[in-house]
Amino acid sequence: MKAIGIILAGGNSERLKALCKVRAIAAMPVASSYRAIDFTLSNMSNSSINKVAVITQYNSRSLHDHLSSAKWWDLDRKEGGLYIFTPFLSSENNFWFRGVADSIYQNISFLKRSHEPYVVIASGDAVYKMDYQKVLDYHIEKNADVTIVTKNVAGTSKDVHDYGVMTFDNEMKLTSFEEKPIEPKSDDISLGIYVISRPLLIKLLENAIPKGYYDFVKDVILRNKNNLNIFGYRFDGYWNTLNSVEAYLETNMDFLKPDVLSIFKSEPYISTKPSDDPPAKFNATAEVKNSIIGTGTIIDGSVSNSVLFRKVTISEGAKVNNSIVMKSSYIGKGCIIENAIIDKEAVISDGKQVIGTPDDPVVITKGQVV
Repeated sequence: MKAIGIILAGGNSERLKALCKVRAIAAMPVASSYRAIDFTLSNMSNSSINKVAVITQYNSRSLHDHLSSAKWWDLDRKEGGLYIFTPFLSSENNFWFRGVADSIYQNISFLKRSHEPYVVIASGDAVYKMDYQKVLDYHIEKNADVTIVTKNVAGTSKDVHDYGVMTFDNEMKLTSFEEKPIEPKSDDISLGIYVISRPLLIKLLENAIPKGYYDFVKDVILRNKNNLNIFGYRFDGYWNTLNSVEAYLETNMDFLKPDVLSIFKSEPYISTKPSDDPPAKFNATAEVKNSIIGTGTIIDGSVSNSVLFRKVTISEGAKVNNSIVMKSSYIGKGCIIENAIIDKEAVISDGKQVIGTPDDPVVITKGQVV
């Protein structure tokens, strides 16, 4: 493919509460065996983008560990491959990344040393499957300077006030773009995926950053809107972003739906760093219904409509419903867990109840003992 990839994986969100205190959003566990970044990384690799930069910043230790080998995404290459960029602090530069535009600019040598004519920029905190080659073909066909992937969310549970909202003319050329507007003009939201020519991106960044403009959408794209041909590419497939506790629970629960699961269990596959755990063990008293169970898990109790990650223990008499239980957590005898997110290595003692609601799930933090 005639493009390089940039994955923005440095963000966090206060709406994810304690879940984001120990990891970047891109490192959030999803659907029992994945991390959030696996979806964008796999999309890049499956679209034949063989040179990918991941820009990290906030709480990136677990993310770096996950990306320690590029072979799982077929990016262990002599030419191209996977690059990990972090803020570079020196006597001349003592800033962390001051925005998305600044994070790319501080690594502009990656752009200048590349030869591919186009750049695909995407966030590492969304769950979806997309062929970026189709977006690039559309970009070239439209003779666009910038293409922004959009999705119409009318009739869905998504609140357009939480996203960048765009309007287009009949040719899908951008007419307006507002970030989290009070009164949205449409139901078309930006998915944070951009296609742009590499020389143009370099030029726009070099014009913006020295003047103190660090926001990619506001200062690089929209500031030059009248001088650029900006088009929207409408995506109709499954897409969700992990921007809140509720969205995180919803995304994991979506994998229990056959139509969603079939998307990710069909070629091209979403790849991840594998683990070498034994199969899950279901003892005589175990009851499991409509759930995803990770490897190494031992179940003696009841699990329904839930996602369990690796090495989880569900003791006899415990009931887990509509919940997420992360790696190496222990649920004691007779516990009731409902509408909850149990972070990794947590312990719920015998007989305890952790009960939330679908709109307000309870979060048990990493290593917490209840």
